Amino acid sequence: MSGAGDEAVAGRAQLPALRGGLLGTARASPLLVWFREVDRMLLLFTLLLMAVGLVAVGSASPASARRYSDGAHQVASMYYFWRQLIWVGASVPVLFAVSMLPATLARRLSLIGACVFLVLLILVPFIGSEANGARRWIDFGVAELQPSEFLKPLFIVSMAWILSLRAKDPELPVLAVTGVLTALVAVLLMMQPDFGQTMVFAIVWILLLVISGLSPAAIAGLFGTAVAGVVAAYLFYDTARIRINSFLFPDKDKALAEHYQTDMAERTLTAGGWTGTGPGMGQVKYRLPEAHTDYIFSVVGEEFGLLACAAIAALYLAIVLRVLLKLIDEEDPFRLLAAAGLAAQFGVQAAINMAVNTGLAPSKGMTLPFISYGGSSMIALSLGMGLLLAFTRRNPYLKRSSYTVRWSGR
Repeated sequence: MSGAGDEAVAGRAQLPALRGGLLGTARASPLLVWFREVDRMLLLFTLLLMAVGLVAVGSASPASARRYSDGAHQVASMYYFWRQLIWVGASVPVLFAVSMLPATLARRLSLIGACVFLVLLILVPFIGSEANGARRWIDFGVAELQPSEFLKPLFIVSMAWILSLRAKDPELPVLAVTGVLTALVAVLLMMQPDFGQTMVFAIVWILLLVISGLSPAAIAGLFGTAVAGVVAAYLFYDTARIRINSFLFPDKDKALAEHYQTDMAERTLTAGGWTGTGPGMGQVKYRLPEAHTDYIFSVVGEEFGLLACAAIAALYLAIVLRVLLKLIDEEDPFRLLAAAGLAAQFGVQAAINMAVNTGLAPSKGMTLPFISYGGSSMIALSLGMGLLLAFTRRNPYLKRSSYTVRWSGR
């Protein structure tokens, strides 16, 4: 017993020195402290997805360049690859910079950013530019910006903050407030129209409510409302009805565009078999619309095989599971909700895109995170992943309860 007591006393004596050394290191090298606290595995998975995306866009670029070239305008075969390389180069600093923010500052900036991009989303119907029958972008001359992409992570953090207030005062009407805000965003997105993004916002909002601790009766009512919302969208929202009908009841005589896209995506995906035709050797991809964006997963299937597609799906799953495992012992309601919501948004978006490419869901016009071509998508996803890394950062020496118990001699 005396030996154990002496060891505990010695541990308590060493702890101040250890803390002083760590804090001294923190003052001397913030970058080193960030490297110790950040989830390096999660960061590695993210950078790996970016690298896979560059390879995938390089494979899809010739097909898209041919499709969008005409007699008056010729697109270079690797045009989209070089553009994507620029976007990745701009996104990586965003990812690292945001991940270094203190959680409190990251939350405040997210609230401000959510307000800014909500205003921009409201302005899209009035000043937005149109492409492929949809008005989703604002042209700033140098580049086009899609407000909904940037709003997603910022909106999730804002909803997490509002719902976390319920822990301090259960009487606050957080359900009503977040419901009204989500409904506003949904209406604005359906006006574009963008049914896919609407689904992402709605699904993540429902998941946040469930995580926040709603009663079983409230959860049941919530899911009932969600089902009623889908039915209403089918009955009164033309975009949803057309896409659902073309998926469930395809009319081959009319050859609806949505049915053609999903059909060609399936053919492209399976054309390479298990191991693929090889980089640049795919041929079916040349008949695939939006090969570099919405249907890039199918291009990967043709040229690198179904095994490569399975590996990509496993990588997305690993990222989501990694975050959930880190949140098991999280005690801060805001950090728990924000990180879980950001991980859910990332996973839901990836799942929807892959479901569309495999013919399990109707076409929705949604990018595959970090792999599809797109400037707004790439930078916004880097912003979201940076926030996720910021909210899951932990000091491995001073924040673990097991460490405190061990050094307290209990």
